[in-house]
Amino acid sequence: MQSLDDTTNGSMQAQQQQQDLPELSKLSLDPPSKQTQSSAPSTYNNNYNAADEKSSASAALQSYQKAAVALQASNQVVKPNHQATISNSNVNSVALKDGVVEEESSEISASDDGSWITWFCSLRGNEFFCEVDEEYIQDDFNLTGLHLLVPYYDYALDMVLDVEMPMEEKLSEQQQEIVESAAEMLYGLIHARYILTNRGMHAMYEKYRSAAFGRCPHVFCQGQPVLPVGLSDLPRNFTVNVFCPRCHGLFFPKSTRQANIDGAYFGTTFPHLYLMTHPDMVPMKPTQEYIPRVYGFKIHSSSLYYKNNEEETAQRRLEANDRNSLNRRKSRAGR
Repeated sequence: MQSLDDTTNGSMQAQQQQQDLPELSKLSLDPPSKQTQSSAPSTYNNNYNAADEKSSASAALQSYQKAAVALQASNQVVKPNHQATISNSNVNSVALKDGVVEEESSEISASDDGSWITWFCSLRGNEFFCEVDEEYIQDDFNLTGLHLLVPYYDYALDMVLDVEMPMEEKLSEQQQEIVESAAEMLYGLIHARYILTNRGMHAMYEKYRSAAFGRCPHVFCQGQPVLPVGLSDLPRNFTVNVFCPRCHGLFFPKSTRQANIDGAYFGTTFPHLYLMTHPDMVPMKPTQEYIPRVYGFKIHSSSLYYKNNEEETAQRRLEANDRNSLNRRKSRAGR
């Protein structure tokens, strides 16, 4: 009978523990009060003796105290780590956001601090241009005659030099587009004059050394760097070409964007004056010459293959001889 009661007592204690486990964190480690001791055995059978009730209550209290201590210890260990993880993740996310904001602000400030000249030279397709010193542009002597070629000259010059326009002189959208196009033309014509100076040649030398203008497509030139040149000093006549110092050949730029640049922005003088100023930069002419062959045999000079070339060459020689003889006659008549 007593063993059956003990079994019943154990099962009821387990049920009581399951019901009280959510409230374990509220239990105190001090000895239980009389109300706790009296309320615990009230749920059991009144036939239990006082010794059994006291021993069961003390066993239940000890189990509750152990569970409470373990629960508190687990809370003390888990919660700080969880909070630390959350705080670290928050700090990392804030730092990441701050880094993005700082990076964006630095890009914006860099774009705001850049001048119009730097912006224009950094555009895709404008790699042939060098940056002209603002001191050179501010000298009116260097701009002589350009006001006759560039529309909206004063507005274009202010745009190139980053001079803010007064509010009362604000232009319409159509006029603004014209001024922007005029500013590009004005800078190009100034650039053609600037690269003939010592500072301009030095700036172009850096590009020439790095082959920024491209290389000669002639096979026997062996990748010789080229220089930009125009076929006219007046704008809107010819696009820019590249001149090979080794074979003296004239070619189109490799990039289509660069091939659309006006040749007057580099002029007809620059590459030749540059090589005359720096004779050590003049390369040797190719020693090899391409000879056309058919099945390994040279084509005879009397062949129709050379007919057109020989006729043009002979005609040019005759015209040159005629001009020379005419000049001699004039000189003799003048004497």
